[in-house]
Amino acid sequence: MTITPTVDFGDPRGLADLGTYLGRARRANPDGAVRLQVLGRLLIATVAVIEGSGLMGEGTVLGMRVVAIEPSGSADTTVSFASVADRLAREGGSSVLSIPPTTVRAPWSGLTPPRDGWEPVGQLDGEVVDSIARQGISDVAEGTPEAAGGHAVEALRRRVWGAMSETVPPIAAGLAFGAHVLGFTTPGEPASIAAHGRWTRLSTARGHVLAR
Repeated sequence: MTITPTVDFGDPRGLADLGTYLGRARRANPDGAVRLQVLGRLLIATVAVIEGSGLMGEGTVLGMRVVAIEPSGSADTTVSFASVADRLAREGGSSVLSIPPTTVRAPWSGLTPPRDGWEPVGQLDGEVVDSIARQGISDVAEGTPEAAGGHAVEALRRRVWGAMSETVPPIAAGLAFGAHVLGFTTPGEPASIAAHGRWTRLSTARGHVLAR
């Protein structure tokens, strides 16, 4: 008999918070997935807000939440948003998530950002990050003709989200988009920016967004 791995948040609010986070991510990437890594007392939930291209995953923007959970073993699996949403609907009011058994293949899930060695490069106010994201959303909407093909739309999005802001420090617009759609930013609260090789990370008290 196969035993379904479970994650115990210790409080129903913890599981509900995960549902909110994944719901936001699903709006940005409806057919996407979440990588769930269980490491003892921690759950790392990683999503792709923007899926990159090529072997190096250029243009990838990941969202990451690190959540304290009840002591558990270890797990590392990637499952669809739809399967988790189904579990959450059935387990409403509970503090325990049964990880769906059916995995999916997501190329970005093989990209593992470094855990240490990050170099701080500055901070940006949450409102500034949101304004960069809103401008990008507007540029994508205004630059997409009604009859535009999929390749043209994809090329436009890559240009817009890959563009660097004029802030100090500068960040890729896609990084701001990730923080904005995942609800990580708050006006008046700083977002810390750090770099490590090809990676850039934006961090707030609500989570991290990583781009390469």
